[in-house]
Amino acid sequence: MSKNTFVIVSNRLPINVTKQNGVLQFHASTGGLATAMSSLDRADRRIWVGWPGIALDELTPADKAQITKELRRHNCYPVHLTKAQIEEFYEGYSNDTLWPLFHYFQGYTQYKDTYWRAYRKVNQLFATAVKKCAEDNATIWVQDYHLMLLPTLLRAELPGSAIGFFLHIPFPSYEIYRLLPERREILEGLLGCDLIGFHIYDYARHFMSSCLRTLGIPSKNGILHHEGRVIKVDAYPIGIDYAKFRSTLRHKSVIQEFTMLKETYGEQKVILSIDRLDYSKGIMQRLEGFALLLKNHPEYHKRVKLVMVAVPSRTQVETYKNLRDTIEQTVSRINGELGTIDWAPISYQFQNLPFEKIVALYHYADIALVTPLRDGMNLVAKEYVASKTRTRPGVLVLSEMAGAIDELPEAISINPNDVHSVTRAIRRALRMPKKERVTRQDAMQHRIADYTVQRWGTDFIDDLELTRHDRAATNKHILTSSEAKQLVLDYSSAASRLILLDYDGTLQTFKSSPRASLARPSQKLLGIIRRLAEHPATTVCIISGRKRSALESWFGRLPVSLVAEHGAWFKHGGEWTQIDSTFHDQKATILPLLRKYTARTAGSLIEEKDYALVWHYRNVPAELAYVRSTNLKRELMSLLAGTQIGVFDGRKIIEVKPREVHKGHAASELHDALEAEFVFCAGDDYTDEDMFEALPRSAYTIKVGYGDTGARFRVTSVDRMVRLLEQLSKAA
Repeated sequence: MSKNTFVIVSNRLPINVTKQNGVLQFHASTGGLATAMSSLDRADRRIWVGWPGIALDELTPADKAQITKELRRHNCYPVHLTKAQIEEFYEGYSNDTLWPLFHYFQGYTQYKDTYWRAYRKVNQLFATAVKKCAEDNATIWVQDYHLMLLPTLLRAELPGSAIGFFLHIPFPSYEIYRLLPERREILEGLLGCDLIGFHIYDYARHFMSSCLRTLGIPSKNGILHHEGRVIKVDAYPIGIDYAKFRSTLRHKSVIQEFTMLKETYGEQKVILSIDRLDYSKGIMQRLEGFALLLKNHPEYHKRVKLVMVAVPSRTQVETYKNLRDTIEQTVSRINGELGTIDWAPISYQFQNLPFEKIVALYHYADIALVTPLRDGMNLVAKEYVASKTRTRPGVLVLSEMAGAIDELPEAISINPNDVHSVTRAIRRALRMPKKERVTRQDAMQHRIADYTVQRWGTDFIDDLELTRHDRAATNKHILTSSEAKQLVLDYSSAASRLILLDYDGTLQTFKSSPRASLARPSQKLLGIIRRLAEHPATTVCIISGRKRSALESWFGRLPVSLVAEHGAWFKHGGEWTQIDSTFHDQKATILPLLRKYTARTAGSLIEEKDYALVWHYRNVPAELAYVRSTNLKRELMSLLAGTQIGVFDGRKIIEVKPREVHKGHAASELHDALEAEFVFCAGDDYTDEDMFEALPRSAYTIKVGYGDTGARFRVTSVDRMVRLLEQLSKAA
């Protein structure tokens, strides 16, 4: 099977498969997403991965082979799902858990373990299918809430790929999102991406806030850093195929349908409501708002008509069946109470309409009521505007809870929960002069004609491709296997060697507390360091911010040098010595301020060293940590202005120490004293940059992790550093 350089992944394929009388039928979709993808370049190397729309249980082995063969002709590849998986993954976790919660209907949200297990399983099936289709460095675009675990699964299988994700529904505020039991797993799934797109920036902001408060990952200017990667987050408002709507207006069938509508409704003003039947669309509030208009303004009787089209959706689900019953009962009540023998205020249709009929309705309607309680974008609003002309201008009444409101500010905006707001908006629209209608319409048409669904797709893919360059820049100094081999050779052939090693973040991963008992080195690590130190003409120095008592207890029995508190204490073959400093005199001034912040900030603590005071906030909720650490740093800098005491940001810490105390002095003194032929120095944070700067350029200076550095090389993790040291320990 040939591999592809561009892979689109969505729950459903643009080709739908059915089976009638034992014969497979293939039908092309005309949806907006399919239109956007068809307009992108590289069609010859593109493949679309998704479910073909028919349950695996209904297929024979021959059917599966035929489906795969036929879909490959259309550059598609199937992910087959059983009826149980469709029920629990699609109807279950996707639409009974994520959909209502992300639309702020937490009362409808179902939390079931079986749903979650099916969701994970199906996302894994998609990952397996994509791996079969994609080249190692492919561009992969994952679509929507059904596949939110997929990006990280793909990152593990295809680490060289550029992976993007677009969410077609709202991303809720953190206060809603935190209700999701699997909130961490969903975010971690998305963070496998290089680029994550949302309809509007509000949703992007909610996502970044959830990353901060759930995972402790901050963002800056739409950028997150996770596991050594840069992840971009931005808004891409999806558009429509504007040209298609404009050209369809000239079709003979549309003109005939328009004529029929004119004969049917005569001089009545037509108010159009067209939605998929869903509780998020605000259909009931819309009906009550229209009824209130007729009750309060009887002059509109027989002069207006609400044409309501409800497109069938999830008709077997109890919630949706109840909603349909309620809508139909309400329509009957309003028609019965406010209608007459020869006039019904509402024309209700529960059906799918052909595209040409929809365009004719858009073109004919005087007003469009688009009033969802929450909607990711809502393309009906844009479609209505696209279908109007200057000779037939209309007024768009649009919910401020729909993403489209940002792009269509000329619409009459309403709060969909306020039926009086709906009533006032309809009345204002009915009374609006034609000149104003045309002016508003022209502005909206210009905007949606400029940013079409085709441009949406192109912009996202262009930005996704740019992330490759960002990744290359981030990975610029990563130690390659050939460079590691050369490092080991240089070590083996050198007559004298100096190895300088930071501890936390370099030899040991960070722990939840600075307590020495939690960060104790493993026997494996101690064995590696002992073997290194016992090599002839080799000096090993552990140079850390830890207290001397901790370093002594861990490494005191090994033949190594020790530097504690960033260089304040030094042990080289004998007793500990210390630098001269007046820091002890400053502690009494600094400690009260640190204690005040610690008392007010649950989860924080003070670590008191001989030559430093450290305020730890690793266990403080992320947003509070940001506020408190920023304020504390500002107050400390004001308190210590004009002194030789510095205030330094570390990893979830603020450290106060003398400026003259830093690792660079210790590293420089050791290097000058030994004049070693081979120098190796590893560290992970800002305190280690002083070492990198103090050593000659020929030294093997290595940063563990990501971020700006003066080191020559970089390794991605503590484990990778320990493996490298193990290689050196085994070298002759």
